[in-house]
Amino acid sequence: KFAMVAPDVQIDDGKGTILISSEEGETEANNHRKLSDFGIRNGTRLQADDFLQDYTLLINVLHSEDLEKDVEFEVVGDTPERIGPKPSEPTSRNISNGSDDGAQPSTSTGNQE
Repeated sequence: KFAMVAPDVQIDDGKGTILISSEEGETEANNHRKLSDFGIRNGTRLQADDFLQDYTLLINVLHSEDLEKDVEFEVVGDTPERIGPKPSEPTSRNISNGSDDGAQPSTSTGNQE
C-alpha cells in the first residue's frame, strides 16, 4: 500500500520492538502473529522506515468496527503522490583547480607583447 521497497517497522514506544525487518529472515517468526501479540492496540504508533528510498512513515493504529465486508484495514491520511528512490547525486565533480568555487584554470599562453 505504501510502495516501500525494504521496510523496517517498529513499535514507536522507545523499546525498539521490530515487527518487520529489511534483513532477510530476521523477523520471519512474526509473519503469522497478530498485532495484539505484540501489545499493539487502538492508539499504538508504528514507525516504518525504508532506507533505500529515504522514506519514513509514522502510523497510528486505530481500531474500527465500521469497515466494509472483507476489508481488513483502511489507510487514512496524507500519502505522497510519488514514491520512489530519490534521484542519485553525481558521484564526482569536475574540479580543475582543486576547489569547488567554480573558478576555472588560467588559459593564458604567456605571450605578452
